[in-house]
Amino acid sequence: MKCSVLNFSGDVVSEIELPNSIFGVPIRKDIMHQVVCWQLAKRRSGSHSTKTEGEVRGSTRKIYQQKGTGRARHGIIRAAQFRGGGVIFGPRPRSYEYKMNKKVVFLGLCSALSYKFINSSIVLVDSLSFDSYKTSDFLKFIKNYNAKSAILVDSVQNNNLRRASANVKDFLSLPIVGLNVYDILHYDKVIFSIDALNKLKDRVLW
Repeated sequence: MKCSVLNFSGDVVSEIELPNSIFGVPIRKDIMHQVVCWQLAKRRSGSHSTKTEGEVRGSTRKIYQQKGTGRARHGIIRAAQFRGGGVIFGPRPRSYEYKMNKKVVFLGLCSALSYKFINSSIVLVDSLSFDSYKTSDFLKFIKNYNAKSAILVDSVQNNNLRRASANVKDFLSLPIVGLNVYDILHYDKVIFSIDALNKLKDRVLW
């Protein structure tokens, strides 16, 4: 499994052998679906909240006497059946996060990368180091790779690259530790630096 290495101008400078254990695994849609659902659940803020009967504003006085009125029996005005009353079993702040086995996450990552490789959507560049943080320089750079949308993965977070791509729609800069299944599937191409690829190969589990 060979892949061409491009330079900053988009010209081929060499070839590199990609590991089958990462870019040549069977495409497991079920595993990728599980990992994406896990990621999206972790992103949920869970800040939804409603007030119960004890939290809404209002008197605790009994509305009217229990018997003799011919009407239904009621207690306080803050009960759920009244306008402005509390909510019964309403949503409360909580975390939607749940545990996922590291091996499953790693398998989902490898499946997503293998899917991108089969579709010729993996791009290797010799370096992603940016000396400029200007958006115009980034647009000149990305034009060489014919990508409508892409994630740019470096070994560490490149601040100049992050700032230069921040205002460009459909492009995202990530360090290798932030690489994830959702972003791989969401964007058209995955652009790796050689340093990022070497760090990826060194990781046994994600």
